[in-house]
Amino acid sequence: MHGTALILIELGAVFLGLGLLGRLAAKFGMTPVPLYLVGGLLFGSGGMINLEGISEFGEIASEIGVILLLLMLGLEYTARELVTGLKSSWLAGVVDLVLNFAPGAALALFMGWGFVGALVLGGVTYVSSSGIIAKVLSDLGRLGNRETPVVLSILVLEDLAMAIYLPVLTATLAGLSFWGGLRTVGVAMATITLVLLAALRFGPQISRLIHSSDQENFLLKLIGAALLVAGLASAMHVSAAVGAFMLGIAISGSTAHSATKVLEPLRDLFAAMFFVVFGLNTDPTTIPAVLPLAILLAVVTSLTKVATGAWAAKRAGIGIPGRVRAGVALIARGEFSIVIAGLAVASGAVTGELAALATAYVLLLAVFGPIAARFAEHLSRPFLPKRSPSPDAAI
Repeated sequence: MHGTALILIELGAVFLGLGLLGRLAAKFGMTPVPLYLVGGLLFGSGGMINLEGISEFGEIASEIGVILLLLMLGLEYTARELVTGLKSSWLAGVVDLVLNFAPGAALALFMGWGFVGALVLGGVTYVSSSGIIAKVLSDLGRLGNRETPVVLSILVLEDLAMAIYLPVLTATLAGLSFWGGLRTVGVAMATITLVLLAALRFGPQISRLIHSSDQENFLLKLIGAALLVAGLASAMHVSAAVGAFMLGIAISGSTAHSATKVLEPLRDLFAAMFFVVFGLNTDPTTIPAVLPLAILLAVVTSLTKVATGAWAAKRAGIGIPGRVRAGVALIARGEFSIVIAGLAVASGAVTGELAALATAYVLLLAVFGPIAARFAEHLSRPFLPKRSPSPDAAI
C-alpha cells in the first residue's frame, strides 16, 4: 500500500477510535485520558497492531498537544492571581511538594533508577491534574464551595512549581554539566520573572496585540505566538511547555476568555494525540510487572494528597466535610504527569520500566480521582462528631 494512503488510514482509524473512546468515557462520567492511554498501549510497541505509519506525525502532534495544554492552563490565571496565590498559600504549596514528591523519588531510588529517575518519578507523583480536577469540580457543582479556592490555590502553586521544575528536568535529561544546568535554571527563572512582570505591566497591550474580531485571524495569531514562544523557550533550554504556559498568563481579560473558546477543540485534538503517542511508546507487556508498585504508589500518594488538601482547608477555617472534599479533589493525576514521563522517555535517560510505572500510575489515579471526588461527602461522615439524640427521638 502507498505510504500516504497507509498514513491516512491509520490516522483516520486513530481519530475515529479516540472519538468513540471519548463518548464511552462521557457515558460513565469520567475523563477520557486513561482510555486514550489504553488505546495507545493497544496499538503501539508490543500491542495488538503496531501503527508505524503515523509515528512522525504523532511526535509533532503530541508536542503541539503539550504546548496547547499548557497555553490553555496559563489562560486560566492572570499574573496578579498567580502572585496573590503565591503570597497567601505558599506554605500549603511547600507541604504539597514535600508530601507528594517524596514518595515517587523514594521509590525510584529504592528501585535503583538513580537521581534522574527520582527527579522524574517525584514530579509524576507530585503534580495533580488541573484539567481533570477543574472538570470534576464543575461537573459536581462545587466551583462555589468554600474549599474550592483552597484547591485552586494549590493547583496554581503546582503550576508555578512546574514552570521551574520542567527546565531543571530538561537540563538534567540533556546531560548538561552542573554549571550548564545552573545556567539553564537561571535563564528559566529570569524568563519567568520577566514574563510575570511584563504580564502585570503590559498584559492589556499584549492581549490587544493578539486579539481579533475575526476568528480565523485570532486563531492564527494565537497558534503562531504559542509555537514561536515555545520554540524560543526550547532554544534557550527552557521547556517549550513552560514558554506556552507563560504566554497564556500574559494574555488576560476578554481575550483570554475568547482564546479558550477558540483553542478548546484544537487542544482536545492534539492533547488526545499526545496521550495516545505516550501509550504507543510504552510497551504494555512491561505494565503487569510494575502494577503492584503502581497500586502501592497510588494508595500512598492519594493519602498524601488528601492530607495536603485537608490541612490547607483547615488553615482556611473550613469544616471537616470541606476538608475531605478539598483533599480528595487533589487525588487525580493526568496531563502534567504524562508530560514529565514523556519528556524522560523521549530523552532515553530513563528505563522503560519507569515509563510503564508512570503510565499505570496515571491510569489508576485518573480513574480513581474523579470517582473518589463524587463520594467525598460519604468519606467525610466517619469524621463528623456524633450528634446526641433528641429527647423526643424515643417518643
